[in-house]
Amino acid sequence: MSAQQLITDHLDLWTGAVTHKSGSGRSASGKNGKIELTGIKKLRELILELAVRGKLVEQDPSEEPASVLLDRIAEEKTRLVKEGKIKKPKNLKEVADEEKPFGLPEGWAWARMEAVSEYIQRGKGPKYAESGKVRVISQKCVQWSGLDLSTARFVDDNSLKGYQDERYIRKNDILWNSTGTGTVGRAIVVKESQHSTVVDSHVTIVRPLVAEPSHILNYISSPSVQQRIEPDHENSLVSGSTKQVELNSGSVKLLAVPLPPLSEQHRIVKKVDELMAICDRLEQQVGDQLEAHKVLVDTLLDALTHSTDAAELAEHWARVAEHFDTLFTTEASIDKLKQTILQLAVMGRLVEQDPNDEPARVLLERIAEETDRLVTEGKIKKVKNLPPVKDEERTFGIPKEWEWVHFSDVVKDLKYGTSKKCYYDPKNTAVLRIPNVAEGQVSTKDLKFAEMSQQEQNDFILSPGDLLFIRSNGSSSIVGRCAIIDKEMHGYAYAGYLVRARIFTRYIHTKYLKLTMDSLAVRKQIEQPIRTTSGVKNINSTELKRIVFPLPPLDEQHRIVDKVEELMALCDQLKTHLSECGKTRSQLAETVVEQALS
Repeated sequence: MSAQQLITDHLDLWTGAVTHKSGSGRSASGKNGKIELTGIKKLRELILELAVRGKLVEQDPSEEPASVLLDRIAEEKTRLVKEGKIKKPKNLKEVADEEKPFGLPEGWAWARMEAVSEYIQRGKGPKYAESGKVRVISQKCVQWSGLDLSTARFVDDNSLKGYQDERYIRKNDILWNSTGTGTVGRAIVVKESQHSTVVDSHVTIVRPLVAEPSHILNYISSPSVQQRIEPDHENSLVSGSTKQVELNSGSVKLLAVPLPPLSEQHRIVKKVDELMAICDRLEQQVGDQLEAHKVLVDTLLDALTHSTDAAELAEHWARVAEHFDTLFTTEASIDKLKQTILQLAVMGRLVEQDPNDEPARVLLERIAEETDRLVTEGKIKKVKNLPPVKDEERTFGIPKEWEWVHFSDVVKDLKYGTSKKCYYDPKNTAVLRIPNVAEGQVSTKDLKFAEMSQQEQNDFILSPGDLLFIRSNGSSSIVGRCAIIDKEMHGYAYAGYLVRARIFTRYIHTKYLKLTMDSLAVRKQIEQPIRTTSGVKNINSTELKRIVFPLPPLDEQHRIVDKVEELMALCDQLKTHLSECGKTRSQLAETVVEQALS
């Protein structure tokens, strides 16, 4: 089967296999954020593997074999040595059978990278300057998409005498990132002359001699080599741990490279470029479809939350329901649906109102009475009430028996956590930290403990129904997130970067409060005032108190929570089904690749 047939016969598979995570490498799609086009990624890898195994273009028996090409390269090296342009190379061992990962066609040969190169060397650690005559290429400059000089810095002019002529980058050099998790292994061919440019000590220059540089790059980029960049691979090319890996020059020099006749190298490179261009077009097409799909989902779901009355809401919902199977086919669309459900919930449009429900204003009167009693008994401090919610803060209409309130209207108190040092000593009091609540629910994984006095326990012990808010984090999307404390966590304490909100649970359903805090209407209020200190984003208890949200009657709060939990469970089922389908498509794509290479 030809490469074109592999693409066209399995087109739905290549374009339909999608993984919902960020990717890296020559095959990654940067346009679609957390969506990786797995099928097209596999197709690109297949093209490269077919190319370097001699299965992409037909062989021509009349062409000069690679063995003769290697002789010519050796002769050229001898000439360069005599002219003093390169050092005399060491004798290299022949490539052993166990170093050959696959068989080669007639006329091809395995050769060490050093045998087909005139120069292989890591760069020097430069002395940097704000400006200068010579720029330095680092790992950041070497991207799968090409050479990016926007981050290149300058060498101090006074140190240039330490750079020999061969250290300056030339056209057709291969630049291969040689250190750093996530960057090691990336490689490019220098397409244009780069006058007055060198590499730093994290990049290796490979300067092919006679051989086609792009063919060698294709081999470096192929899974056969890239898999060996992993430190745990049985034939790993790198040393070090997963946190800091290094590709040393010795490994590069000894790497066995499959070498076709020179004319075939040129044909292979041309065919690879042609097929990669097709992959680019497929990727663009799928990306455009995903973007159009996102716009459609956003438009239809936004219409639900902007409906002016029940009739308009029903009309918009009918339109969504009619196309449900085609709308919610990505994780992003399901997340958008979840957010829409929360927004409809806090707007009073998710469940029907019952005129027999006790109005929210009565709840607020009872909360005020209980607050006065607790202040009189000395159990809580008296605080100044905030003024009523302003008209401009009421961003949408709510049902008649609902009330707009501040968060301070429904909490007994807000308190920061303990600053006590925590350890892995279960004899002491368990202390919840940011990692234990960052996912929106309490996790007891990686639990730490602190020795606390009786008074400290009285101050910081949690009770069922409390809400724990994250008040400080490097990510604004995490600041202000909260989790509910259930009865299993009774007796736990909490750390200083968290805020405990103690709720009037007789009148407020904590789960309703939690879903309200997760809604878009409240998240906007939380994220807008966030302050940043040394890269850390913060929100304080005063800002939490001022959060504005709609409060329904208590019975309706229960109905809303039940309906939201029911719909969220359906969304999670959709996600699970989507994930399973994605895995199946990816496995099918992998199978096609394996069959094509066998």
